[in-house]
Amino acid sequence: MANLKEVRNRIVSVTSTQQITSAMKMVSAAKLRRAQDAIVQMRPYAEKLRDILGNLSGSVDASEGGAYSVQREPKKVLIVAITSNRGLAGAFNTNVLKIVRQLTTEKYANQFNSGNVSFITVGKKATDYITKNKLNLLSSHNELFDKLTFSLATPVVQRIMDGFVNKEFDRVELVYNQFKNAAVQIPTEEQFLPVLPNELPKNAKKAVSTDYIFEPNQATIVTELIPKSLKVQFYKALLDSHAAEHGARMTAMNKATDNAKDLIKELKLSYNKARQAAITNEILEIVGGAEALNG
Repeated sequence: MANLKEVRNRIVSVTSTQQITSAMKMVSAAKLRRAQDAIVQMRPYAEKLRDILGNLSGSVDASEGGAYSVQREPKKVLIVAITSNRGLAGAFNTNVLKIVRQLTTEKYANQFNSGNVSFITVGKKATDYITKNKLNLLSSHNELFDKLTFSLATPVVQRIMDGFVNKEFDRVELVYNQFKNAAVQIPTEEQFLPVLPNELPKNAKKAVSTDYIFEPNQATIVTELIPKSLKVQFYKALLDSHAAEHGARMTAMNKATDNAKDLIKELKLSYNKARQAAITNEILEIVGGAEALNG
């Protein structure tokens, strides 16, 4: 059985760890509230805009402004990996990196083996992974999460859009964690470019074609709408990942705090047993010594 000093030191150490994890849980809970409000307000607007974008982009060719919906053979692929700058968030970052690994070894294995898969990272954990594995990293934007705003995210997504139009990339994939609630984050792989037209469900009946009147004209609307919609979709992915990060960290720190509490309970029980054993041994020695003197 461990001696009393060793057990006492472990109790002090675990108690300090419990205080740290509890503080981190409360900080993440406060940040989660603000991040959750941001994504909840943004998501309906972004989803509706994406539906409108899908309906319009399929009916306009590249010469009329549908350059972002041109379907090409994916010879050159760009993967945008969105993670966090910090750890201690459970499997939050691991799930994103696992999807990135699957894309390079399965879906785009041929392009990856020929050196035609490039990466743009948002978050230090993704940057470290790409750098460690010596992959083709075009740029990293770890600073976006320091102060996440639409204006700061716009230059990054504009670079991606320009690269697609200039045929630097034939396909762009977003990999991030979608926020569902504080305890659930959904690892998501999403085709960002080219824009896909909306598809009807398999069992749904074909919609009745409607002759809409566009002002000034359909091409002008699409030309203005698609770039703005793509920027909104990218910003939504950042907000999703930001909220999911704080939810994952809050959950992880909550579990760590509970585990520390259970461990302290077990250590105190071990300490009391060791203390009682030491007292019992001392009593036996005293009694034995007294009996020897009397004998």
